[in-house]
Amino acid sequence: MTYLFIFLAKIVEVAFMTLRVVLITKGEKVYGSIIGFFEVMIWLSLIGSVLIGIQDDPLRMVVYGLGFACGNYVGSYIEEKLALGLMTLNIIVTEENGIKLARILRDKKIGVTVIGAEGIEKNRHLLIVHAKRKRKNEILRLIDNSDIPTVISVNDTKVIYGGYGIRK
Repeated sequence: MTYLFIFLAKIVEVAFMTLRVVLITKGEKVYGSIIGFFEVMIWLSLIGSVLIGIQDDPLRMVVYGLGFACGNYVGSYIEEKLALGLMTLNIIVTEENGIKLARILRDKKIGVTVIGAEGIEKNRHLLIVHAKRKRKNEILRLIDNSDIPTVISVNDTKVIYGGYGIRK
């Protein structure tokens, strides 16, 4: 029973740690601090279980390490599903397709800025989209379904002031 407690508690603690770090880096200090409180409470009760008798039962260290590894995975998975925060998509398309793709995105209430750009062989358009991360799959699906060849880069964005469709 001790091994199961160590394993599961470490998963929860590290998942909280992952979420706390993400929240704080995205500017959600209050929520990050609340999660940090519970993270430390779990860690304190957990470390007592691991340290007591560690010399006689080194398997506790292995279980602790496995819980840590799984906790990183679980925390990352949860954060990905929550999709907290904002993103910026930079979409490079041919000049002909730039206006067409911008119209497709705008029809779905997605704000797009179109900028003229210069490629190696021909002129391009750079479409810049700022959106909530929760809309990432929807936006990528729209682009994919358009059958317009694109080059897309996605970046996490900490703060956006103003703009279309994003409210803080």
